[in-house]
Amino acid sequence: MFSWFIWGCLALITLYPSTIMAQEKSKTDQEAVFPTEVSGWKWDGKENHYNRKTIFDYIDGAGELYIAYNFNGVKVRHYEKPGQPPMTAEIFDMATSEDAYGVFSFERQDDEAGIGQGSEFGGGLLRFWKGSYFVSVFGEGQGREVETATLQLGKRISDSIKNGGPLPKLLSALPNGKTGLTEKSIRYLHSHILLNQRFFISNQNILNLHSKSEAVLGQYTQGQQKSHLLVIRYADEKEAATALQKFKNGYMPAAGEKRTLQTEDKKWTTVEPYKEFLILVFGTASKEAGETLVRAAFERIKTL
Repeated sequence: MFSWFIWGCLALITLYPSTIMAQEKSKTDQEAVFPTEVSGWKWDGKENHYNRKTIFDYIDGAGELYIAYNFNGVKVRHYEKPGQPPMTAEIFDMATSEDAYGVFSFERQDDEAGIGQGSEFGGGLLRFWKGSYFVSVFGEGQGREVETATLQLGKRISDSIKNGGPLPKLLSALPNGKTGLTEKSIRYLHSHILLNQRFFISNQNILNLHSKSEAVLGQYTQGQQKSHLLVIRYADEKEAATALQKFKNGYMPAAGEKRTLQTEDKKWTTVEPYKEFLILVFGTASKEAGETLVRAAFERIKTL
């Protein structure tokens, strides 16, 4: 019995370091890594780190964006090359791929750059997301050489992230195809403050959005008419029902028991609950158009 105990301890001593090494290797494989040099631009040797408490020391006035997406921290490096403008690279650890996509989606406006799981490049700024990371690379000047280096630096960081991550499932609630959805208008978010920056509803949080709820917003264009579809997922049906009543009281009190209302601008607002979801359509030219878009979203939500 004693010998079996000794052998068991020896086996644990032998296996334990290898287990730790495997765990550390797995963790390292998931990390986004800066290169030290790209196309002649060399890292200046300094790396700055900021967390949820210190983010405002780095980007005062814009830190709320990342906090609203539950980010863990950001690390920053600067690159220099004689006779060329400097470059700055930022790697934001967003904890989940859904929130990494969310940060990317919130300010998306330029053309796809083919880096990471989704990207854009314009005005010397490369933005992309991959896995649980959102990355920004900026060349502080114009010219083909710095633009090429900016893209190469971004690709090197992207390649260091071994695994991607899933998109938010709620995105599939937005009808697409021939519905007129503008792809670059899609925003995934949690905060009513961010929602108001893209489509203003109210100064108050009348939809009870918070860090654990999720919302997706899309703009639809039919001819000259633009409307917005907002789908929100709450923790449960009770939370959704409370938000529905608060929204109706604050945004469309004249509707009474109805769920559609023509606003002062002669456009229509429609709201429909389904289990833990709220479906809201703003700005349609007719009541029927709003109801049609709600039904299309409803059918897609049923498959989630």
